[in-house]
Amino acid sequence: MKKRMLTGDRPTGKLHIGHYAGSIANRVALQEDYECYFIIADLHTLTTKPEKEHILGLRESVHEMVLDYLACGINPDKATIYLQSACPAVYEMNLLFEMLVSVSRLSGIPSLKEMAKNAHLEEGTIPFGLLGYPVLQSADILMGKAHLVPVGKDNESHIELTRDIARRFNNLYGELFPMPEVKLSDCPTLIGTDGKGKMSKSAGNCIFLSDDPKTVEKKVKSMYTDPNRVRADIPGNVEGNPVFQYLDMFSNDKEAVDSLKERYRKGTVSDVEVKNKLAHDLNLFLDPIRERRAQIGKGVVEKVIYEGTERMIEVSNQTVKEMKSQMGLSGGWNKIKRAAKDAVQAG
Repeated sequence: MKKRMLTGDRPTGKLHIGHYAGSIANRVALQEDYECYFIIADLHTLTTKPEKEHILGLRESVHEMVLDYLACGINPDKATIYLQSACPAVYEMNLLFEMLVSVSRLSGIPSLKEMAKNAHLEEGTIPFGLLGYPVLQSADILMGKAHLVPVGKDNESHIELTRDIARRFNNLYGELFPMPEVKLSDCPTLIGTDGKGKMSKSAGNCIFLSDDPKTVEKKVKSMYTDPNRVRADIPGNVEGNPVFQYLDMFSNDKEAVDSLKERYRKGTVSDVEVKNKLAHDLNLFLDPIRERRAQIGKGVVEKVIYEGTERMIEVSNQTVKEMKSQMGLSGGWNKIKRAAKDAVQAG
């Protein structure tokens, strides 16, 4: 049997080329070798945005994200794409795992402070759900008994907590969970088009996988390059330059890219020429994704999510059943049911 792999995203809408470079391309490759589970982590979004209008807006965001999954080549016949909030087991497992971890252990996870900062939450206003975010993430991973979890560097500490929880459960109640291994992305974080930090939808510095050719050209033309290069005859820096980072990732014409780098360093090529090359090559890369996206019929996304969620409900319910049995929780309830049934039959 293939080993299981789990990863996923919070549904924030359409995906951008940073998502593709950082994770989606890797998932498309891994689905050939692993039994893959891709989580639509809608519950995780509530840790910082619990408002009803946000929850209602998730429906469209989920649709757009899964549409991009399919357009990029994730195959629902090889991978299970499921909606987190529709799996009852994750709520039960989250509660049971909360008993196995201390507040101090959670407080020491560095990414939580960064998440609170990004959500503009001050100390004293951080919700319990955000503090417990990594516990819920542990439930996501362990309810499918995942062996491999591809994540970014910022989430590596979350997987270590998952291993701690799995280890503690196994020690207390008997072996049930495998120790999930981390797979960090080989791809460096993609710089935003403005050169200010990583590509992000909220920062408005991204190129979406579904952007049309004209939009791609417009965004590329406005990209940040070397700020000291005010004329084409001034030698420029290739390192740290978003335009060349994108060319390295998305252009198949490596010989031409190397030539542009050499000329850029010498000051014998304009930014306009380099950007035109990037816009052309990016559109070549995006054309098949946009074409597949346009061909996906009405109701297909919903069908994929429904069937994947049904599969995950079955898998996760079995995990919870095994957990309760090993913990001794199911025995007490079954005894009560039998006694009640006997009492009814006895009149």
